[in-house]
Amino acid sequence: MAQPTEYEQVTYNADDGAQIGRTSTEKLGFYGATPIARYGDCGAASTYITLRQSTAAMSTVGLNSEAAMSSLVLQVSTLTVAMRNLGLIT
Repeated sequence: MAQPTEYEQVTYNADDGAQIGRTSTEKLGFYGATPIARYGDCGAASTYITLRQSTAAMSTVGLNSEAAMSSLVLQVSTLTVAMRNLGLIT
């Protein structure tokens, strides 16, 4: 007979759900990473895909300017750094 795996429950099944971190300054870390405070705001993405583009613009994969591409790169880079610092990705 297989031994049951034991897991520690983080919640007690409240109807309202669960919350990790009560304030934005509370530090969190995952998978042994050093806990850090909530990552700073990196701004809203200015990257939007439009449905009606010329064939020439389609080569930019829906990004219709250099600024839109730069915004996308900034957003992805910031999210990657934040997730690495939290220990969610390596």
